[in-house]
Amino acid sequence: MSKLSKQLVTLSRQAGGSFKTVADRSRIADRVAERIAKLNIQIRDVKHIKTNHIELYIKSRQAENISKRTLQNEMAAIRAICAAAGRNKLADPNHEKLSNKALGLSEASRDGTKLAINSERYLAAFTYAERQDVGVAAAMQLARCMGLRTEEAVQSAKSLRTWQRALLKGEDRLRIVFGTKGGRPRDTTVLHREQVLSAVNYALKYADEHNGKLIDKPNLQSAIDRYRNVVREAGLSGKYSPHSLRYAWATEAMEYYQQRGLGQEEARAMVSMDLGHGDGRGRYVERVYNKPDVDVE
Repeated sequence: MSKLSKQLVTLSRQAGGSFKTVADRSRIADRVAERIAKLNIQIRDVKHIKTNHIELYIKSRQAENISKRTLQNEMAAIRAICAAAGRNKLADPNHEKLSNKALGLSEASRDGTKLAINSERYLAAFTYAERQDVGVAAAMQLARCMGLRTEEAVQSAKSLRTWQRALLKGEDRLRIVFGTKGGRPRDTTVLHREQVLSAVNYALKYADEHNGKLIDKPNLQSAIDRYRNVVREAGLSGKYSPHSLRYAWATEAMEYYQQRGLGQEEARAMVSMDLGHGDGRGRYVERVYNKPDVDVE
């Protein structure tokens, strides 16, 4: 790791925030330092970063067709790092050259482009993943059955036995502890008990035979990378990214709650809480997550 990279990562931690926010910001800091070196910008200290260096970084990312939303997040991280370093002018979101508008990053929708995966596409992806890596397939199946984020699915092995006991006792909600956004545990509703129990048993059998892990890698990031690579090869990319598994679960959850007599507002709030967003983001969840995949091939 270069001197600049070490410095940027340290500053990214000093900027504060939740565990996940700091982790994401640190990865962006490392990427910025690496890209600056590739662009042949000869600096070793954050105090030497100039406006045009940040502009060049963003242009290089835009050339890779990185989405506006992702680049907005990267600029937010860069501003936080600059603020922690006392580079307040560069950290100003209204900077004449480094504002989102000036960089061409404004007007990005938060609605996203992902779709809820349909059964046919999911089964094809699961079958492929199972041939490549059973542990990845097991994590993928849990993500689909429980609405898990990628990191939650990868770390789910730590909770499998707890979930199994809860399901066998007839409990209708399961506690998600590891890999949650911001490190905040959440409860998710069991929509199809036998299906979830089958997925948990499948994953538990594999984990018991593989050092208690679904993806046996030396660290969490390499395990996440392995998961993403396999599911991408299995067809989960673009609008059917791994998050499309979570979208599909959310669509079923809306139907589940409404079939049990909840009104639309209540159902939205319940699904939002199940997903870990809180009860105030129900409209957002319905608008963004409940876009079913009708492109059946």
